[in-house]
Amino acid sequence: MRKHWLLFTQTVTIALAMLFIVHTLKPELLPTAARSGVVTLYEENQPQAETPSATTGLSAAAKKAMPTVVNIFTSTIVEAQPNPFLEDPRFRFFFGDQLDSEPQSSSSLGSGVIVSVDGYILTNHHVVETADQIEVALADGRTAKAHVIGSDPETDLAVIKIDLPGNIPAITFGHPELAQVGDLVLAIGNPFGVGQTVTMGIISALKRDHLGLSTFESFIQTDAAINPGNSGGALVDSSGNLIGINSAIYSPNGGSLGIGFAIPASVAKKTMEQIIQTGSVTRGWIGAGVQELTPELAESFKLGDLKGVLITEVIRNSPAAQAGIKTGDILVEIDGSPILGWSTMLETVANLPPGKVTSVKLIRDGKSKSFAVEIGKRPIPKTQPR
Repeated sequence: MRKHWLLFTQTVTIALAMLFIVHTLKPELLPTAARSGVVTLYEENQPQAETPSATTGLSAAAKKAMPTVVNIFTSTIVEAQPNPFLEDPRFRFFFGDQLDSEPQSSSSLGSGVIVSVDGYILTNHHVVETADQIEVALADGRTAKAHVIGSDPETDLAVIKIDLPGNIPAITFGHPELAQVGDLVLAIGNPFGVGQTVTMGIISALKRDHLGLSTFESFIQTDAAINPGNSGGALVDSSGNLIGINSAIYSPNGGSLGIGFAIPASVAKKTMEQIIQTGSVTRGWIGAGVQELTPELAESFKLGDLKGVLITEVIRNSPAAQAGIKTGDILVEIDGSPILGWSTMLETVANLPPGKVTSVKLIRDGKSKSFAVEIGKRPIPKTQPR
């Protein structure tokens, strides 16, 4: 009897040990393993390079992303010009009130991407900046009125919102920071108002700037056909995940020439989160104008291989002026980050919170100096960058 009892206890001990090991190392193998979670934004957790097969092509990626891309129709009320015959009693006798000036409306179109099941939509600032009314058409045929949550002209991004019963599809955010030149991409939008259209291409270049399209530029360039009406649409990878918001094309006649630009999804997500939380975007500012250091300028200042930017303007009473920074200084480092050019300086300062006191290193008269600067709040631009 004792022998059987010992055998039973040993068997139970071994079974419990195996159950503990499986529960610790491979819990998904257990039928009772629970999984839960509530999300409003979908993000790809483990990015993997996928090559479309010869049989399926990119249809799976298109099928995944297309339901989340919407058509945006905007209208603007335009006040009619006074009728020159309005005060003439003879014309009013025959035509009566037909001569009265009435407001007229002009319409335009664009695209957008649903980023949340709550109905938030990312699009371009220039798509909705003058809109008095906005109507959104989903890929499944539903339509809804939309209102603007907030807009950021300096990145050419805007967030609008719709309220619809039932399921609202939302796109999955990809990883544009892992994108490489030559990767396959799809551009989805509503070109020329013909309806939702998918075009294919590759990433032609990354981090394009100095284009004059917006203040903060780090565009993904693609040869996927982008035409008027595609603005605000989705640029997705071969898995159907969002890597960019289509923003502009290079074309003298308005047609696609294979040079399109998209705002990286990482920039769009960061801007969108601020807009949803506060209705606007807050950025750091020091009040200094800069110029890129050309080889000739670097030689004249005897900088050697040192990188930086030349301070060309310091606004009166700005944080830079109060810290003692002067025109002619060579700015080489902010908050511990090396300044390699104009765009680096702009992005570094913009990412610092207003009120933070940070260290700025520069070269003055051939000597290295450090200053403490209290970051200010970047003013809202009076004119749009476009």
